[in-house]
Amino acid sequence: MENLKSQINIAKLPEHIAVIMDGNGRWAKQKNQPRVFGHRNGVKAVREITEASAELGVKYLTLYAFSTENWNRPSFEVNTLMRLLVDTIAKEVKTLNKNNIRLHAIGDLSKLPSRTRKALLDGIESTKDNTRMDLILALNYSGRWDILNATKTIAQKVQNQELKAEDITEETYKAALSTAQFPDPDLMIRTSGETRLSNFLLWELSYAEFQFIRTLWPDFTKNHLYECILNYQNKERRFGMISEQLV
Repeated sequence: MENLKSQINIAKLPEHIAVIMDGNGRWAKQKNQPRVFGHRNGVKAVREITEASAELGVKYLTLYAFSTENWNRPSFEVNTLMRLLVDTIAKEVKTLNKNNIRLHAIGDLSKLPSRTRKALLDGIESTKDNTRMDLILALNYSGRWDILNATKTIAQKVQNQELKAEDITEETYKAALSTAQFPDPDLMIRTSGETRLSNFLLWELSYAEFQFIRTLWPDFTKNHLYECILNYQNKERRFGMISEQLV
């Protein structure tokens, strides 16, 4: 593990890593356990990857914790996930402060159960002065929801004559998204072997490098993170240009 870590070029570190934490249910099924067993064990991977990212010097880490579509899962699983979020945030705030990590959340937080929302807002308040890394939880989030909300916000400004339609730019749109205060991700990792975005950061991932790996989320370790970063560093990011322009 340390050997892989030592190969990482800190000067070329992705500033922002986004992760779709997939495979908790399948991991539990392989062990003949209920799906919630997988979610509980997935918390260990969250802790490990958060600490590893901060140690390396990653500035932003976004974790897709609960999508708007996840409400369609069995009610027992959803309720357990919400309780798990409360317990995890309460337990981890001390660790976040110890590691100088600031907690944020994106998504329609108003739809979360009151206890879950309170734990989340308490965690955000308790860590607001930390500066080492921003940990962003995407909760009750979807990319389409965010783009639709941004469109409504901009349309309202045009209607109120605060903005002219012809003056709308990419920067205008970015400023209306829930991710406005964060840079777009450089690297997106999805575990479990699935190769889709599942409505995650649809605007922001336009130029991110994607890493789809077969490992299920509870088995995702620092070593996997280091491998993904090394693969990222071997990519040539051209942003529409040709190689010669980057020299």
